[in-house]
Amino acid sequence: METFIGLLIPFLGTTLGAACVFFLKKELNDRLQKTLLGFASGVMVAASVWSLIIPAIESSEHLGKLAFIPAAVGIFLGMAFLFILDMIIPHLHVNSSEPEGPKTKLKKTTMLCLAVTLHNIPEGMAVGVVYAALLAKGSNISSAGAFALSLGIAIQNFPEGAIISLPLAGGGNGKGKSFLYGTLSGIVEPIAALVTILLTGFIVPLLPYLLAFAAGAMLYVVVEELIPEASVGEHSNLGTVGFAFGFILMMVLDIALG
Repeated sequence: METFIGLLIPFLGTTLGAACVFFLKKELNDRLQKTLLGFASGVMVAASVWSLIIPAIESSEHLGKLAFIPAAVGIFLGMAFLFILDMIIPHLHVNSSEPEGPKTKLKKTTMLCLAVTLHNIPEGMAVGVVYAALLAKGSNISSAGAFALSLGIAIQNFPEGAIISLPLAGGGNGKGKSFLYGTLSGIVEPIAALVTILLTGFIVPLLPYLLAFAAGAMLYVVVEELIPEASVGEHSNLGTVGFAFGFILMMVLDIALG
């Protein structure tokens, strides 16, 4: 039951964020959007380090001076995995008019959701692999640490849900439809988490690699998407401030609850 709740918490964050469409009449202004993008970046970087990379290294201490190998390999593979998805899935970032990936006739709203869904995959994997490590015998992942990761990702998912639903409503879509799109963009997280748990049950020895893999995938999203979007144009300093607060919050959650 604890694991089930932990997997759903991040999805709840996205759903609550998407529900902002029922309370706010206009889309998020540029300053707030950049602050929230920076905040999400900070949370993801801190979660990658404290909740994933450090546990991956600690789980490989038996390798001695080579304990870095699983983390290094996992990070590289995670980033390569997201790079490939970025190339083969058509998607459109918020505030962008030029879609990425292969040419397609998909609607703008669909490609906006695909963009968010794309970087929700590693977040779901991160939660899944941490809970898989928690369920595995001999793991150095604590129940509170796994919950901290779920809670941290849920917090940064809140603005993501709003960033999807509000522009859609502002573009002429109904509030109900905009809420649905915003919510569905996050459904991939519990699915990815569940699949990761099921797979990890068969390959427990690879847990350090999987932890680092999720970290690499999350870092790819931060560097390739979130930070550039928070830095372009005016008010880029707000993105930096948001990053600082997000990083500190996730670090505090992980250490205090872990």
